[in-house]
Amino acid sequence: MEPFKKITSIVVPLPVNDVDTDQIIPARFLKITDKKGLGANLFYDWRYLVDGGPNPDFVLNRSEYRSAKILFGGINFGCGSSREHASWALMGFGFRAVIAQSFGDIFRNNALKNGLLPVQVDAETHRKMAAILSTNPFANWAVDLASQVVTLPDGALAPFAMDPFSKHCILTGQDELDYLLSFLEEIQGYEGGYHK
Repeated sequence: MEPFKKITSIVVPLPVNDVDTDQIIPARFLKITDKKGLGANLFYDWRYLVDGGPNPDFVLNRSEYRSAKILFGGINFGCGSSREHASWALMGFGFRAVIAQSFGDIFRNNALKNGLLPVQVDAETHRKMAAILSTNPFANWAVDLASQVVTLPDGALAPFAMDPFSKHCILTGQDELDYLLSFLEEIQGYEGGYHK
């Protein structure tokens, strides 16, 4: 997992409420266990027309957003089924953070375990962010996990909460197994003393 320190990027606006994981990555793309290539199918039914061509009205098909690392969602982003592929697809497309007013619990946990940062903000902050995106859509925002703050284009700071364990793992690029293995020497020392 790639360590997350601070990212600066334009933000893709997708302020849709109740975006479920089947919209993020449709079920027909879940036949694999490898993360590679899932970004191509992110929001597939919204990104592509019935004939397979790109939907010109969908935000991710705009060339200005191809390098964006931050997605701006609505309320209850990532609700629905527990598919881990949703966070894999978002990261495969290039996103490192999703800002929303709230998240589906399982999606949030899957995101954290895979290094995708779910940034939850209150309703007032969310409204302010949406207004900034509508008036200044291609300005850079900064998401700093170490200080747990989003810096908006006008210089305003939007703090966000993060539990210490998830913060440590994402900052260091560790998943839960990596974290446990970081104590391997201590574990072996304990086991060695126990078996004497």
